[in-house]
Amino acid sequence: MSISFQDRAKIPDDVLLSGLQDESVILNLVNERYYGLEEVGTRMLSVLTSSASIESAYQTLLSEYEVEPERLRQDLEELLEQLLREGLVEITSE
Repeated sequence: MSISFQDRAKIPDDVLLSGLQDESVILNLVNERYYGLEEVGTRMLSVLTSSASIESAYQTLLSEYEVEPERLRQDLEELLEQLLREGLVEITSE
């Protein structure tokens, strides 16, 4: 799936997210599977789902982490693809 950074990521209604220290536990109510995200993945998901667009989230994360811009873009795309595959996020066009 091609992800446009102009789109927005959101957590579907049938997914529960719970913070546990700096990590997250995610429950997909459809397939009844639990998932975990470590600290950086948790921060990425938080920024992705609270930003106006994926591009806006990318810019925020770029200012927070010392990382090559292309590496961050690739990491965001990979995280989003994994979350989409498991039904843990939805991508919407704004």
